[in-house]
Amino acid sequence: MPETIQDRVLRVIATTQRLPVERVKPDSSFEELGIDSMDSINILFDLESEFDIEINDEDAKKIRTIHEMVDGVTYLVEAKQNSSQQG
Repeated sequence: MPETIQDRVLRVIATTQRLPVERVKPDSSFEELGIDSMDSINILFDLESEFDIEINDEDAKKIRTIHEMVDGVTYLVEAKQNSSQQG
């Protein structure tokens, strides 16, 4: 079964933060996982690399939970797929 976007986001966060992947839940907040602003920047870089997307800095600053991060990545991945299908 292929990994979902959410699975991949959780894995990237766990790897970047050196946390067990089972500790990173969709409803976790950055605070609960000990993710500070520098950590979140590193996570965003890794997510951009994992999904070959570009995350807007202003949008990224608003993200405070894993759920919001999954939603944002999902939106960008779907938008990229739609634009490549139209091209």
